[in-house]
Amino acid sequence: MEYINNYFIALWELTTDMAPYLLLGFLFAGLLKVFLPANIMNKYLGNSSFKSVVNASILGVPLPLCSCGVLPAGISLYKNGASKGSSVSFLISTPQTGVDSILVTWSMLGLPLAIIRPIAAFVTGISGGVIANKFDTKAEREAEAEKRKKTNTVKPKKTLGTVLHYAFVEMVMDIAKWLIIGLLIAALISVLVPDNFFTDFHLDGILGMLVMLVVSIPLYVCATSSVPIAAVLLLKGISPGALLVFLMAGPATNAATITVVGKNLGRKTLIVYLSTIIVGSLLFGFIIDTFLPGAWFFPLSSMGTHEHGLLPHWFNVLSSVALIAFLLNVYITKIMDWFKKKKRKTENESGLSLNIPSMTIGVEGMTCEMCKAKVEKGLGSMDNIKYAVANPQTNKVEIYGDDTKIDSIKKKIEDLGYNFTGIDEK
Repeated sequence: MEYINNYFIALWELTTDMAPYLLLGFLFAGLLKVFLPANIMNKYLGNSSFKSVVNASILGVPLPLCSCGVLPAGISLYKNGASKGSSVSFLISTPQTGVDSILVTWSMLGLPLAIIRPIAAFVTGISGGVIANKFDTKAEREAEAEKRKKTNTVKPKKTLGTVLHYAFVEMVMDIAKWLIIGLLIAALISVLVPDNFFTDFHLDGILGMLVMLVVSIPLYVCATSSVPIAAVLLLKGISPGALLVFLMAGPATNAATITVVGKNLGRKTLIVYLSTIIVGSLLFGFIIDTFLPGAWFFPLSSMGTHEHGLLPHWFNVLSSVALIAFLLNVYITKIMDWFKKKKRKTENESGLSLNIPSMTIGVEGMTCEMCKAKVEKGLGSMDNIKYAVANPQTNKVEIYGDDTKIDSIKKKIEDLGYNFTGIDEK
């Protein structure tokens, strides 16, 4: 019973520590989404040059997108004219950090790591992009250019409502599942793993980095939700260098990312992508452990204490309540949508049976619940389409409606930032 009590105490402490900074990061995300010009990415990322690679990394570092959220954005950039190097730079730098994770890192791990983390993301992003361009031959670039088709980008309305909806509905939907998992894992580690576990077993230095690397590559953990886990690991004795390996490799790699990058950008590019993250994380980890004082890297907000926090405790509590409300809203909305879809499938409107899809199409780039909701909402807004059911696991979308125009559907899918692969004849 004591373990259960301690677990929930640890869970609450972690939530209150990161909530204010996470909410502020969500707000910045909404502002970036709405006020960043829609065509700026393609304008500055289209050339196979060092400048385009740098631009992609500069653009990617502050964007608060996890690896699942960055995939459709990065692949869409590539298919709309961005060079392979720029696309790789964006895909590497973006998921490692973001305005939300920088703020949370500052809150829970201190200012030095909050500064080093985006620097590492920036450098590895540029490195991967430059190498990817070197391996991208002229013939391959010309072949790729033939396959690309320019699409129009949907421009969001520049209103406060649009900012808040993206920040506290869409972004929360994207991060909710993995944020909750990250907090649950962090609290479990805090309770079950003895203090100084890593030092007692001598899992420090390069050995600790390699252990973190092996754990991180297949694991999905977003940049923000990796922070509470990292804070607990640091308290348990892991070295700051090994910790940075986890913070870099965890958010930037997972099975879904590896599959999508390999399929869309090619095997050579996938090797460059993974190699850059592996070498970069180990290099920065080595630099931290070898040249920087260990006293720089200790959680500012230790478990169970708040006197060292950057904000008053009451504000953290209010922020935690707001964050929990936004998370609950995600799952309440999902439950309501499930009941609505179930009801619609049993109804007939204007003599049209809605039990059988009128068409099943292939859509690549859907990797998360936010992608699913975005595609379903976009297609459902079209004339003659009653509703759509997307499945990110199979890359299929069932369309229920009448007199659906395939060209209009294709354009809508591409406007949303995904890849239309045709009608599924099966």
